[in-house]
Amino acid sequence: MTAQLEFRDPARARALSDALTRTVAAIPDKPVSVMHVCGSHEQAIARFGLRATLPQDLNVIMGPGCPVCITDMPEIDEAVALALKGVRIATYGDMVRVPGSAGSLADARAAGARVDVVYSVAQVVDIARSTTEPVVFFGTGFETTAVATAAVILGNPPENLSVLSAHKFIPPVMEIVTDMPGSRVQGFLAAGHAATITGSGIFEPFVARHNVPVVVAGFEPLDILAALLRLTEMIRDGVAEVSNMFPRCVTRDGNRNAQEQLWKVFRPIGGRWRGIAHIPNGNLRLRDEFAHIDTRKRFDIDVSSLWQHAPSSLVRQCICGNIMAGIASPSDCPLFGRECVPESPVGACMVSSEGTCKIWHQYGGVPNLRVPDDTTCLRCASPARDGGVA
Repeated sequence: MTAQLEFRDPARARALSDALTRTVAAIPDKPVSVMHVCGSHEQAIARFGLRATLPQDLNVIMGPGCPVCITDMPEIDEAVALALKGVRIATYGDMVRVPGSAGSLADARAAGARVDVVYSVAQVVDIARSTTEPVVFFGTGFETTAVATAAVILGNPPENLSVLSAHKFIPPVMEIVTDMPGSRVQGFLAAGHAATITGSGIFEPFVARHNVPVVVAGFEPLDILAALLRLTEMIRDGVAEVSNMFPRCVTRDGNRNAQEQLWKVFRPIGGRWRGIAHIPNGNLRLRDEFAHIDTRKRFDIDVSSLWQHAPSSLVRQCICGNIMAGIASPSDCPLFGRECVPESPVGACMVSSEGTCKIWHQYGGVPNLRVPDDTTCLRCASPARDGGVA
């Protein structure tokens, strides 16, 4: 009989938290700063109150792991310009509200543009097959969603469908963050779902170049605590290697069929990530063989009129770039929770469900979840309330 896997067990969580405290205490150079580059990790950390269980000398930073947040304004402008021109646009829900230079796709839709919200690229294919008019898929996301886009492109899509790719590739941005002046990131948690595609081995060259450990982590509370423990153990011992703490889904080589499809359709090029920097090989664009389905090749996209609008004073105060680079927190922003809230976001980090500001606004950033008897609580003070893992 196969044993049931438990990922929210309170006793194991307390044991991991205690071990983490002892490990961090043994590291001489404190505070210890590590970074994850995944919005799903930040959601889990905030939702389950994990920061309240961590040692005070351990700083877990969210880096540029929100694909919606780092989609650059000119890329959004391309989609908005096409929509205002009368071209039907389909994209994922969060992308509709992210502001470009002169508004968002939601603003374009309010002005009469046709903008469809989809949950998968397969839905876009259905939309295209239901009409003869041109349909543009504004594709965003990291390796996981880029693979889905590649599969559709290779699957004989309708002739009226084209793809405006704003897909991104995570490993190159880790290089930039590590090399940023003043960066104190001593280790990385890598996203388990992306590594399911690419494999854990993709991080080995990065570790060799920078002598910084990387741990591939899952998304349950025990996954994250165990991964943080392994990462801090390597920092304590001066070991730089890749450790796969998500073996139930991730292998060293990853999904080779998915990788073949990804790199058959896309090529990595340099491009700017919103608010951060130019990231060499960080953007994924369609190869020349797929020019017939490339929106940028099929349409003449004129965004010049949108660039005539100067950003508002509130936009100029937004520090989303610093937050995504891991050098500031949402609470450092004067707009956070005041002028900038989910109902009326100023910056991209407050729009997406994977944005740090949106997550912190919903769950809190570093909540005090200690119960009176000093028992570590990972969601709420009572295990019977709210289904928490107390």
